[in-house]
Amino acid sequence: MAWAFNGLSVDVERREVRRGPRPVRVEPKVFDLLVYLIRHRDRVVRKDELINVIWGGRFISESALTTRINGVRRAVGDTGKEQYLIRTLRGKGFRFIGEVVDSVVTPQPSYSEESSDLRTRPLRSASMYRTSVIILPFRTLSYDFQERWFAEGLLEEVVVALSRFGSLSVLSANRYFLPSLASKHTGQHYDLRSYIVSGSVYRFEEKIRIQLQMMESNTGSVEWADRFDGALVDGFLLQGKLALTIASRIASHIQMAETMRFRSASSSNATPYELRSQAHPIFSSGRRQVLHSLALLERAIELDPDYGLALADAANGCQILDVNGWVDNRELNRRTAVKFARMCLRASDDPVPVAISAFVLAYFGENIDVSMDLLGNALTLNPAFAKGWYMSGMTQLYAGLPESAVEHFEKSIQLNPRDRITRRSRAGLGVAEFFRGQFDNAISLLRSTIEEFPLWATPYCVLASGHAHLGFLHDAEGVTRRLRKIDTVPVPGATQFRHNAHRALLLPGLRLAGIR
Repeated sequence: MAWAFNGLSVDVERREVRRGPRPVRVEPKVFDLLVYLIRHRDRVVRKDELINVIWGGRFISESALTTRINGVRRAVGDTGKEQYLIRTLRGKGFRFIGEVVDSVVTPQPSYSEESSDLRTRPLRSASMYRTSVIILPFRTLSYDFQERWFAEGLLEEVVVALSRFGSLSVLSANRYFLPSLASKHTGQHYDLRSYIVSGSVYRFEEKIRIQLQMMESNTGSVEWADRFDGALVDGFLLQGKLALTIASRIASHIQMAETMRFRSASSSNATPYELRSQAHPIFSSGRRQVLHSLALLERAIELDPDYGLALADAANGCQILDVNGWVDNRELNRRTAVKFARMCLRASDDPVPVAISAFVLAYFGENIDVSMDLLGNALTLNPAFAKGWYMSGMTQLYAGLPESAVEHFEKSIQLNPRDRITRRSRAGLGVAEFFRGQFDNAISLLRSTIEEFPLWATPYCVLASGHAHLGFLHDAEGVTRRLRKIDTVPVPGATQFRHNAHRALLLPGLRLAGIR
């Protein structure tokens, strides 16, 4: 006997739970509970009945039963708060309320027997789709020991920093490595491209200059180039700081290059990696593009339910819809976002999707301390993730900590000031200044933000409120009119901000401005 529900399959005979093609680890008692609840889903199952059947009447504490029920929820992607699959009825028991269909169990294919054509074989986990980056030795113009020492040390630091992006496969070239092999290294199973980073280090007295460029291996086109200066006396400190900045910009430009590569490609037969790349403009577009991107991401998740980056991006897309007021059923959208974020946290330990998911959970009112811990751990593991610092800054604002938020926004800008996403940190700085009562500074920062991001509702709300607090009601109304011309959907409130004083500061200004 086997059942299917919510992207999962339960095979009673094999005692297996699978999410798509991948097994889910389930303890024996948890599996027995799940099967019993599904089998008796037409009624409420009492606690004493579960103890009698599953434990043979042996005494167990109620907390032990609760722990196993929580294990069932984790296995099927549910939580005690949501209860959209397993309902708790106080004083009565539990009931499985998901829609279940009988499932035909088919043997899992052996990859050794698969066709060499990716599009005609079952997809492997999309987490295995990693774009290759080959770092060539940095050239030096002299035999100066300090110059060579700095170049070699910087190379090693960049390799380490880039390796912390789970979507990248990093190869450090040395004198025994032939650059001609670069095109063979990349995506040998998945037809992905590789990118080659080369650079030069110049020393003049106590100053050091690094010039870098990144080429696409097949065409030789330069995808990115930049120059960095520093003082050689800073030594290790400068190497570490530059490595994070360089890694952040390389990762960002690879994502942009891959997005452009698949932008006009057909999505009808695309892989999860291609679908996620096509969906990436979700972060800088209007409502229609966000909905289109979400549709692409949901298809990627259907093909690979454990694709952490797609799950995190889908959760982030739902958050973007909410923050701009672009969704009719806000509660349904919130539940969807939380579901994607929690699925990502279960499926991936890559710091990038973990950070994004933690930010989404913080925005939608989940435990703010847990979200900050998750973000802090993710950024410790990958401190070069510039967008993560922006999201951490916003989470600090939600928690009522504008001072620490400023530090995180500045870190994001420092790592990648040209990236469109991290430039939103300027808006974050404006919001932080607003909450600190520095309305003039906030207005100065947010005026330029709405010019660069004219579809983002939050800066309009805070800017209008800032004008209203200073008594400039005409200016506040002007900001409101401009927002209304962009979208007539009511903008969201301030529920994501946990600090009562901050909400009290924001909401009167919004009312004065006519937004609420």
